[in-house]
Amino acid sequence: MPHIIVEYTDNIKQEVSMPSLLQKLNDVLVSKPDVFPVGGIRSRAIELHDYVVADGKEDDAFVHITLKIGGGRTEEQKKETLDELFEATKDHFQPLFDKRYLALSLEWFEFENKTYKHNNIHTRYK
Repeated sequence: MPHIIVEYTDNIKQEVSMPSLLQKLNDVLVSKPDVFPVGGIRSRAIELHDYVVADGKEDDAFVHITLKIGGGRTEEQKKETLDELFEATKDHFQPLFDKRYLALSLEWFEFENKTYKHNNIHTRYK
């Protein structure tokens, strides 16, 4: 943990680099190793082919990001991280936002129950 899941409409894939966005989002989390263990960070993008935006009459697009985290962070840490993630997202998409209709959103989900994990990547960062 944490995991970042980016869902995006396929009508923007030729106009924006999703790998670049994923790296920018990872960089935000990596910059906070005292809050998020680097070895647990995962980011992925899912291209959506079946969707309807608004009334469905225009070629509207959207990007929705979900941040999934385990418990144990303060409200201040969560807010700071979410603010930085959303700013990085808005900056990344600004050129596209300036020329087409685009909705950006970010939500976070904090697991209340223990999660099952088996990960030896953490050892590289100790």
